[in-house]
Amino acid sequence: MKKAINGGLLLGILCAVWQVIMGVTGWYLTPVMFNLFWIVILIQAVVIYLYLNKSVKENTYWAQVGYGTLISFYGGLVLFIFSILFTTVLFPNYFNDLQMMQEKLLTEAGKSPEEIKAQIALTSQTQTTFLQAL
Repeated sequence: MKKAINGGLLLGILCAVWQVIMGVTGWYLTPVMFNLFWIVILIQAVVIYLYLNKSVKENTYWAQVGYGTLISFYGGLVLFIFSILFTTVLFPNYFNDLQMMQEKLLTEAGKSPEEIKAQIALTSQTQTTFLQAL
């Protein structure tokens, strides 16, 4: 159990660090660079692999599945809390910045002001601190 908590803490902290890098560099404001956010999947795969590799000889398959799930769960808790802090304390204009980026992209795509307004209204429903963290 302690190893799963340690693995989860490492996972959450590494993903939080990557989130800060995305914020500080402003990559979340550039559509192409925004896709780098998905590096968190690679971080998770590496952390889980390293932790499961240590116990592969002493655990059964299902024990390893449970262990990996626990690591992900604890990492998710850390990252959930950090994501709330990220969008409320560290980058309080995060959602406004995303909205401006979306408006710019839609304008460049030739959308009418009405279409842009409708699209922004639709996405703003899911761009909340809680839903983003979830």
